[in-house]
Amino acid sequence: MALFNEDISINSILGNGSAIKGNIKVDGFIRIDGDLDGDLAATGNVILGDNARIRGNITARSITVGGMVYGNIIAPEGVHLLSKSMVLGNVQTKRLQADDDVILHGHCISLKDEKEYADSVIAWENKQAIGTVWKA
Repeated sequence: MALFNEDISINSILGNGSAIKGNIKVDGFIRIDGDLDGDLAATGNVILGDNARIRGNITARSITVGGMVYGNIIAPEGVHLLSKSMVLGNVQTKRLQADDDVILHGHCISLKDEKEYADSVIAWENKQAIGTVWKA
């Protein structure tokens, strides 16, 4: 179930058993039940079904995760991790909801206040940039 009801029209679907290798950009709402090896950018909501497996970063308004994500999630309006879902990556959101039996392995920023959220995102990005310089 999506976090917000005003955007219920699904623009795109990647069905169960389907696989895409490459980046996807969607204007609106997308549901994925298959495999994606690439980044996903959506202007609306994203629903990942129980069988979805994503290897890439996801940027959307909000996201509901039922399957597995191996990458970072940026969803300012909200992230809902359903029971038995797994995220191996960083999460940035203003509202995080996690059901029982969830695996989240990464850095998480979940702050409702707009200024605190923005400040924390900037601080995290600066820390990541410094770490990249030292590795080079």
